[in-house]
Amino acid sequence: MALRADELNADLGKVHLMGVGGVGVSAVARLMLDYGLQVSGTDAKDLPVLTGLRERGARIHVGYDAANLGDADTVVISSIIKPGNPEYDEAVRRGLRILHRSEGLEATMRGHEKIVAIAGTHGKTTTTSLTAHMLKTIGTRPSFAVGANIPSLGTNAELGSGSYFVAEADESDASFLNYRPDVIIVTNVEADHLDHYGTADAVHQAFVDFAQLLPEDGLLICCADDEGANNLARKMRAARSDIRVQTYGFSDHADRRLSQAQATEDGRFTATIEWGSGESRILDLAVPGQHNLLNAAAALAVGIDAGLEVQEALDALSSFSGAARRFEFKGEAGAVRVYDDYAHHPTEVQAALTAGRTVAGNGRLHVVFQPHLFSRTQEFYRQFAQALSLADSVAVLDIYPAREEPIEGVNSELIASRIEVPAQVLAPAAAVAHVVEKAEPGDIIMTIGAGDVTALGPDILKALS
Repeated sequence: MALRADELNADLGKVHLMGVGGVGVSAVARLMLDYGLQVSGTDAKDLPVLTGLRERGARIHVGYDAANLGDADTVVISSIIKPGNPEYDEAVRRGLRILHRSEGLEATMRGHEKIVAIAGTHGKTTTTSLTAHMLKTIGTRPSFAVGANIPSLGTNAELGSGSYFVAEADESDASFLNYRPDVIIVTNVEADHLDHYGTADAVHQAFVDFAQLLPEDGLLICCADDEGANNLARKMRAARSDIRVQTYGFSDHADRRLSQAQATEDGRFTATIEWGSGESRILDLAVPGQHNLLNAAAALAVGIDAGLEVQEALDALSSFSGAARRFEFKGEAGAVRVYDDYAHHPTEVQAALTAGRTVAGNGRLHVVFQPHLFSRTQEFYRQFAQALSLADSVAVLDIYPAREEPIEGVNSELIASRIEVPAQVLAPAAAVAHVVEKAEPGDIIMTIGAGDVTALGPDILKALS
């Protein structure tokens, strides 16, 4: 069970959250409100999520100002909050306790008997969502924090009365090392976030350090199909005889092995899953793609470890309808379906387009892609072009800079010029017109990227109409 509210209140006091409109910080705010803490927060923009926090009793501000801190005892900040922000500078001046978002989340985890942390370069949001959905559907009343809003859960974070806490563990800035998990899922390990880590070796070492956090008899669950995750499982088996290591995947050596993956006529996706006891079942999902069968296999491993009845767990997974911005269906107009996906790494883009190809069937696939970060584009522009070549046509937007300054010579043309199907760099309005002109009945249009490309879905549907 979780800490009592009075214990957390005694530790943190009144909490002010900076960047509270972000999905990660808003999750911490919701959990602290569930505990009954006095919560305030600020964001630069008046986002829809702020309305929900206000309705829950949080004191929310738009625009940073030192006065917004009020009489806060503890400040929780997102990764983008830096010196020079007036609220941050005021918190330092007052000597307030300042916690990174991950440290604030860790505080809400304390007291739970089983903390499940789900990490990986890709797939962690959907795998976290599947795991929390499975446990909640069965009735175990888990607490959870996910990096997206989940329709089937009704929110991105919730304090449940059960013993499990399921959390997405973000590796982008190594903040996942602030958690103390009992169970870890690693979906994959690839070079990414090199603006923080510097080298691919440093990324892989961070996941080793993360796995080392497991206590005696802790459980590490790794994808056998991914070289990085499989190597992590191998290393930890050699380094820690006191923990349990399991693998899952389509590989023959996986402990929980998938096979016979297929799309059914009614639009579902199935595979056979079997494990060492000789038992096998059918894994049946409503969300598309082989990658989601893998994500569900990881979630099932948590359910089996928790002692759930296997078929009951499988039935719960089959009812999962997806996470926001993970192959999210935005609508249909003129017999053209429009989907949105958060994919912003070449492996994610390839998985999203592979799923799109399956869903499109005999139709064509048109993509609006927005690169995210200059550093990531510089590192992976060739791989992005290769992945995007799975489409029939591609419109590439300018790079979404997020936290970065431009890098000389790094632009979207690096990607577009190497794509093996018709592709060009376009402004957002021109990209909408381009894909609408290309699309015919039965085709699919996908908007892909971690930036504001997601806003184009409604524009595309309106133009199609």
